[in-house]
Amino acid sequence: MNGVLDEKALELIFTGARTFNKYLEREVSDETLKAVRELMKWGPTAVNCQPARFVFVKSKEAKKRLIPALSPGNVAKVESAPVTVIVAVDTEFYEKLPGQWTAYDASGAYRDDKALAETTGLRNGSLQGAYLIVAARALGLDCGPMSGFDNAKLDKEFFPDGKFRSNFLVNLGYGEPGGFYPRGPRLDFETSSSIL
Repeated sequence: MNGVLDEKALELIFTGARTFNKYLEREVSDETLKAVRELMKWGPTAVNCQPARFVFVKSKEAKKRLIPALSPGNVAKVESAPVTVIVAVDTEFYEKLPGQWTAYDASGAYRDDKALAETTGLRNGSLQGAYLIVAARALGLDCGPMSGFDNAKLDKEFFPDGKFRSNFLVNLGYGEPGGFYPRGPRLDFETSSSIL
């Protein structure tokens, strides 16, 4: 398992990948979405908790439900994208832990400490959202992750029972050439990192 990806693969996933705001009118198949989900599920989470829940908003009817929760600057991006993924967190993810983490029963620690459950869910759900982006790029899709929406309004529409809570959105599709802003600089190692 110690192989290294070649430059082409690294470019596809990171160095050449861009955040797209416009997409080609090209469908993303359900099979492709399922393949993305199947690939990203292998990314690690604390005690294998897997708290993220994904809603692939694809139909026109579902997009109409999503649009009212968006900031004005994100409406055209979502309308252009064949799919918008709601990356949410299951606030009761620990109920599934006995079947996911077999080393010992870890569910009680989260059930008895709501602050710990909330922090763990958000942290690991965010990780899983990032894995989704990497998996989508690896399988040939372009992505546009976004904040810029009213979480409460979105949750009321899509998760009315309150069990799931939205975290962020990711547009998926096949990017329109030039459908992104100029690439911004990245912080250098010395500014962002240290080795102790």
